[in-house]
Amino acid sequence: MTEVVLKTLEVSIPEDFQIKYENKVLTVIKGKETNSKRLFHPKVNFNIEGNTIKIESYSLKKKDLATMKTFKTHIENLIRGIEKGFTYKLKIVYSHFPMKVMVKKDRLVIENFLGEKHPRVAKILDGVTVKVHADEVTVSGKNKEKVAQTAANIEHATKIKRMDPRVFQDGIYIFSKEA
Repeated sequence: MTEVVLKTLEVSIPEDFQIKYENKVLTVIKGKETNSKRLFHPKVNFNIEGNTIKIESYSLKKKDLATMKTFKTHIENLIRGIEKGFTYKLKIVYSHFPMKVMVKKDRLVIENFLGEKHPRVAKILDGVTVKVHADEVTVSGKNKEKVAQTAANIEHATKIKRMDPRVFQDGIYIFSKEA
């Protein structure tokens, strides 16, 4: 019995790139740089032919087609991450107590937030670099999800609870996303 492919999406691969799909993990390689993501759905297959990768489905259900389009976007983001990288910029905002923000190994330490005695800490994920310049934090890396999650961790670390957010606007906030 042969399975009938009902829908196909194609992603073109730039010439310098190689793509491998093994053990449900899709890996994009350019020189020494690699970027990988686990992509699996029971009704979706990947076929690599020359400079294109075909995403094929045996179903025409909306959810399966949406999954295919999501996989296509993930592949494009893996390629774009190696070509250009992703950068998120965050702004340090305070009104009275000046914050001291510094990077220590795989953590971003925020001291004197709202005059608190204990520092707040945000986790920096692997493969992501964080730099602090005066009142700006730059988060950059090849993997979009790790860069975005690290920026979200930093933003979440300065979340204010039990106070009016219209009055107490201190924190570190994302203001720019670049690819």
